[in-house]
Amino acid sequence: MKFPLTLLLLLAIFTIASSAAPDLLEKLKDDHAQGAENWIYNDFEKAKAEAKRLNRPIFVTFRCVPCEACRGFDAEVAQGSDRITNLRKKSFVSLRQVEMKDVDLSQFQFDYDLNWAAMFINFDGTVYGRYGTQSAQGADAYNSILSLEKAMLRVLSLHRNYPRNKAELVPKKGTAKPYRSALQMPGLPNKEKYAGTTARNNCIHCHNVHDAEYDHTFSTGKFTEEFLWRYPLPDNLGIRVDPKDGQVVGKVQPRSPAAIAGVRPSQRILRANGQPIISIADLQWVLHNLPPANARVRLLVANPEARLSTHDLVLTSPTWKRTDLSWRGSMWNVRPRMRVWTPDASAEEVRRLGLPRGQKALKVKWINRGSEEGRAVFQAGLREGDFIVAIEGKPVRFDHRALNAYVKLNYKPGQILPVTLRRNGRNVSFRWPLK
Repeated sequence: MKFPLTLLLLLAIFTIASSAAPDLLEKLKDDHAQGAENWIYNDFEKAKAEAKRLNRPIFVTFRCVPCEACRGFDAEVAQGSDRITNLRKKSFVSLRQVEMKDVDLSQFQFDYDLNWAAMFINFDGTVYGRYGTQSAQGADAYNSILSLEKAMLRVLSLHRNYPRNKAELVPKKGTAKPYRSALQMPGLPNKEKYAGTTARNNCIHCHNVHDAEYDHTFSTGKFTEEFLWRYPLPDNLGIRVDPKDGQVVGKVQPRSPAAIAGVRPSQRILRANGQPIISIADLQWVLHNLPPANARVRLLVANPEARLSTHDLVLTSPTWKRTDLSWRGSMWNVRPRMRVWTPDASAEEVRRLGLPRGQKALKVKWINRGSEEGRAVFQAGLREGDFIVAIEGKPVRFDHRALNAYVKLNYKPGQILPVTLRRNGRNVSFRWPLK
């Protein structure tokens, strides 16, 4: 669940921060103040029983508590917005999940790199929909109280028609996993530590699920780059969905698959490959489960006059799922791992380095010498206080997130990344050993 993060925040999540129940739970309740008593916390079975008793859908939210970027939106959902609060109190059973330790991963399948996500579920486990979208543009580019309210109203419509519409909702749940929870994942390290009573340093975060998946595919020799391209945005079809609605097409990119298929602005996306769409995240779910090449998407849309039409999008490019993934927290765990924090040099530091106007530099702020990767790069000669001024002989054009993603997409463990350092006023060629 991630909005744009600095590596400092990631380090805090991995090594310092993360308390969970009771610490994370109490912090979340403190954040929500008067709204806390209206939620069920970390108890899906209790929520299902209440949903069955009241004949209501379950509104489940996942929140990464240490993340400050999503705190404002989360507080609005929890108790800040009267419209959301009144709607969920009247028509939903509200459940909050603070960590992923005991979450059923077959039931709760969504983009685990998000810092805030929601799912809507019937008491029998049928999934009505998903909400929560993120990209390199950040959180506010896609999530809004307006579109969340509309998604909730769409869920209520689906719920009123249930179980008559059950068949079209079946694909929303996803294929069952070979394990129930993160603790059973073969790629999750330090299971003994995580299995204990949740406290600092043993909270399982959403992105740890992706981390474990990556580790397992690497260790079994099954990793391919295609694993990285998760939950494509509808932008990859050429569709910019209005973030304040979640269904309405705002823009269509010329000559894109959507434009060729006849999709037009102001149309409303009602179905994708037969699945009801309540939000952008619902459309991403459909796209996520398509093959990386020669895929097809059938959209059922309504124009402003409510006339229905279908549009068949043909996705022949083998790269149609690809997008900027530098924001994803799980990218830090993909090999080769950097294990070095290199924030942007300040304007004053760039000036002192004597770099040309407009050129960037990355400062080597911290080397994790407790890791194999950090020790290797330190032994090769990298030092805290160095500045990276060129990569592969070209001036730096990345921030540290983009550099991390670039290395993962262009290098393999055992290879060397050539960089130029500025140290004590001089340029130094450095060969970065990648692990």
